[in-house]
Amino acid sequence: MLSKPATMLLGLIYEKPLNAYEIIKLLNYMNVKWWFNIADSTVYSTLKTLEKKEFISGTAEKVGNMPDRTVYSLSDKGKDELIAALKASILQFNYDTNIFSIAAFFLNIFTPEEQQELLQERLTVLHKYRTGIEKQVNPLWESEVSTVHAANVKRMIDLVDAEITGTKRLLAIYSDKQI
Repeated sequence: MLSKPATMLLGLIYEKPLNAYEIIKLLNYMNVKWWFNIADSTVYSTLKTLEKKEFISGTAEKVGNMPDRTVYSLSDKGKDELIAALKASILQFNYDTNIFSIAAFFLNIFTPEEQQELLQERLTVLHKYRTGIEKQVNPLWESEVSTVHAANVKRMIDLVDAEITGTKRLLAIYSDKQI
């Protein structure tokens, strides 16, 4: 499975070849730092790692009098890895919601039919998860655990509910479209 920074960078490069500086500018423009802060140094080190794994390839370009810059393109191996990581991120629930948030940014990699299917499957996973947590919460259990523990488990339900709402919002895009 790809790391979160690797998934984000591969997704951006999937859309079009980019150099490190363009990636950093794009991340800033997207306001990613407010929900998943990727340091500039992480961008550079992740690009090097992705290149070593042959998920991307870099080509040196000369622009005017500027020093050479390396523009990265996604390889077929990188595309396959990205698609696998996105599917896995969509079809799981993790309290680190950044994993799904990153995948959601790149849903357009899939066809509309695939997007709808993946999001429907995600809803099924989320509802199962919520049901599992709810089984734990009952008056007897609450009387046996600390109030802090009970409140935290209920907070977990709130987080799953937020993911259900967000996934339904993404699915609503298809209610007005012909697929």
